[in-house]
Amino acid sequence: MAGFITLWNQDGEAVFISKTAEDILGYPISEMLGTNWSDWVSAADISHVKNNIDYIQTIKQTIHLNVRNASGKNIWTENQVAGIEDTNGKLYYISATKDITDKKDAEELMIRSEKMSVAGQLAAGVAHEIRNPLTSIKGFLQLLQAGVNREDEYYKIMVDEIEKMETITSELLFISKPMTDHKDKENLREMIDDVVTLLIPQARLKNIEVLYNQQSDQVVTCDRSQIKQVFINLLKNAIEAMEEPGCITVNNYPENNQVYIDILDEGPGITDEVLNEMGEPFFTTKQNGTGLGLMITRQILERHEGSLEIMRNETHGSTFRVILPNL
Repeated sequence: MAGFITLWNQDGEAVFISKTAEDILGYPISEMLGTNWSDWVSAADISHVKNNIDYIQTIKQTIHLNVRNASGKNIWTENQVAGIEDTNGKLYYISATKDITDKKDAEELMIRSEKMSVAGQLAAGVAHEIRNPLTSIKGFLQLLQAGVNREDEYYKIMVDEIEKMETITSELLFISKPMTDHKDKENLREMIDDVVTLLIPQARLKNIEVLYNQQSDQVVTCDRSQIKQVFINLLKNAIEAMEEPGCITVNNYPENNQVYIDILDEGPGITDEVLNEMGEPFFTTKQNGTGLGLMITRQILERHEGSLEIMRNETHGSTFRVILPNL
């Protein structure tokens, strides 16, 4: 994988570029020296670098940037960037850059193939999940046409079936909608506070207390609305899993270069069989569930270079752990 080294001064001007940059970018070194790093990248990438510049001064960062070469072609680069000082205390930034265009192209091809496979699975699942309530509604309408005198009961069942179809279609629209990449530095405590406040009324209806233990004030780079959707999905699942009054605990704490957010419930727990199936489209243990919530949650976290872990608690209940990169 081809690469080159660049040294930038505090004003962002290139003061040294290794010879191999000519092979990758196509420009002579003489033309690149003295240029500003912002001349090389897109407006979106400029914003991304500026959001991380304070952290680069103290901690080495890996940044993926789209750079246009001399032929006008965009190439993907992986940049290991760190701040260094000379003997006079003057700050510079050193960047080790690799051309990862081939790797990115291969990843995108794989993602497209996976999307086609998932689309096929979803289409089959949608047909099955919507056919069932439609069959039920058709049957009750036929009974009503035949003069069966139980209108109120049948109307309620039909409304429930229609609401289930609405839930399936709205969640499918969320999945199919292209996700934005409008990430910014966000206060994790504020996001979790918002979600807890939103769902406390639902928890109180079941005599469930929600406790949020904040061990540190973390800042994460994320799309605020998407990560809040993750917490909404998981906290709603925890509330719905608890059949008896009890407590749900939310903890967040740093771990190495990551931040953990644990949501612990006091529900009946999860069997090995269910644990292996969770996250599959349309698999659900809830009467009115669709099985798409966890799929959406994992999809969002993958877009944020995060992950979801699901564990059984030692005594009873389950823990859903969200892992996000820590700034």
